[in-house]
Amino acid sequence: MRKIIYSLSCCLIAGASIACGGPKNTDNKAGASDSTKSGEVTKPEYTVVEKPTVDLSKFKKDKDGYIAIFDGKTFDGWRGYGKDTVPGKWIVDNGAIKFNGSGGGEAQTKDGGDLIFAHKFKNFELQFEWKVAKGTNSGVLYLAQEIQTKDAKTGELKYEPIYISSPEYQILDNANHQDALLGENNNRQSASLYDMIPAVPQNSKPFGEWNTGKIMVYKGTVVHGQNGKNVLEYHLWTPQWTELLQASKFSEEKWPLAFELLNNLGGPEREGYIGLQDHGDDVWYRNIKVKILD
Repeated sequence: MRKIIYSLSCCLIAGASIACGGPKNTDNKAGASDSTKSGEVTKPEYTVVEKPTVDLSKFKKDKDGYIAIFDGKTFDGWRGYGKDTVPGKWIVDNGAIKFNGSGGGEAQTKDGGDLIFAHKFKNFELQFEWKVAKGTNSGVLYLAQEIQTKDAKTGELKYEPIYISSPEYQILDNANHQDALLGENNNRQSASLYDMIPAVPQNSKPFGEWNTGKIMVYKGTVVHGQNGKNVLEYHLWTPQWTELLQASKFSEEKWPLAFELLNNLGGPEREGYIGLQDHGDDVWYRNIKVKILD
């Protein structure tokens, strides 16, 4: 296992280096600042944990070039975020990956946690189907890294949430989860770039019905699709991307660690993991396949 340690002494905005704010408490998505007695903010070092990845050549590819990264029967190629095995609350259910939720929100218990496919993708198109129970919140993450920080007081290492290093394709029961009413302009509804860009048109199906999803990443251009429609487009590593972050809950002021990671998304190689979010609710994913666009 290889670890790369970074100092968070500065952030990059539109190609320029500027001073950063202090660390936030990432136990929840809102974050909270932490200052020194002099009023100066401090930031921890973070570590990008690099674990062994899977060989894509061993996975079935169809005639159109899409690689099936879930075979409908096993978790071959998958593991928990920050873990070496699949957490027990993730199961294979009738040809789908299912998270057995407790209804407790982002519980992230020892038997839960986010799920990732153990290969880093760069330019790709991801297709999948998803279904939610009543009131479910989840998400599909991409270009994610596994991030550890050290507690300044105890020295304890911990994994930060996956979504501070990854954009999120929101998965939501729009009619029955409060997140649909939060954010701005419906930018927390299904297929939205979470808390940044709303999916238009909003064409998700009711809970209990299967939806199709698509995420395309190609040389910085990102497209989200839902039920046969392209619903949003944006461009990574640009002034537009930095502005989106600054207007979101991941802004430099609100959550500087997340801002640092997301503004430099994918690290030097601009690649990362695909992940499925444990938000404590029942959710199903199936027919998950990726086409490499390099």
